[in-house]
Amino acid sequence: MGIVGRIVLLRSHWYTLKAAAKLYFCALTKMSGFGQADDGFFQADYSGYDQQQTSGYDMGDMPPEQQFGQFDYSGYGQQGGQYPGVSSPQGQYMGSILTPDPAASFTAPGGPEDYENEPPLLEELGLNFDHIVQKTLTVLNPLKHADEMVVQDADLTGPLVFCMGFGGTLLLAGKVHFGYIYGIGVLGCISMYCLMNMMSKVSVSVGCVISILGYCLLPMVILSLVAVLFSLKGTVGMILTVIAVMWCSFSASKLFVTALNMDHQQPLVAYPCALVYGVFALLAVF
Repeated sequence: MGIVGRIVLLRSHWYTLKAAAKLYFCALTKMSGFGQADDGFFQADYSGYDQQQTSGYDMGDMPPEQQFGQFDYSGYGQQGGQYPGVSSPQGQYMGSILTPDPAASFTAPGGPEDYENEPPLLEELGLNFDHIVQKTLTVLNPLKHADEMVVQDADLTGPLVFCMGFGGTLLLAGKVHFGYIYGIGVLGCISMYCLMNMMSKVSVSVGCVISILGYCLLPMVILSLVAVLFSLKGTVGMILTVIAVMWCSFSASKLFVTALNMDHQQPLVAYPCALVYGVFALLAVF
């Protein structure tokens, strides 16, 4: 940069500083005159404010000597927790905020809860192990007397377990027949449901039919377990198969007769039951 350029640069800085100085002095002049121009704004008369504010409140029937916080607290506690000269529109509060009233008791919206007489959780879910055990023992011992209330219980836990057990034992023998088991079971339940409704005077539910046929599948589970160890295609196997079918049909017919009050009709009910369980036996043998 030459000498001429430096002179031009210095001249430009000088004009800039001069303009900034003029702005600064103008600002100081305006600020000094601002307070003088607005002095009248703060010269208001508030002398009557206290009288007007005081006269705006209605002190009621209180005597003059007790106004403005000059109350007599000596009698507090003898007048039911009330200050003299002050009445409570909501009545007296005799308790304490931090200490609840022991006489007061909380009542739920739905009534008092009786936890001692509540049924067990499994019974609320429909799982009654006592009925499951009694039904299983009745199937294992066809000559045992069956309780009508237990038989009419449409429990599906046992049938599901026995169907899975039957398919599992067949799987151990190398036979994958889960689809056949459920298909034959559904068809047999529908057929027995229609037949029982036509034969009995009492209407029967689908759940009751499924429960009885499922529980009486237990001898087939035992037969399929024997098939894992020995072949059922011989003479001994055929005899065991016939015994298992008769066992299932006799137990199922007994339960149906007990649940539907079908007196002297057990042989008529045992025949269709034997047809249903005979198909399951074919799965175990072949």
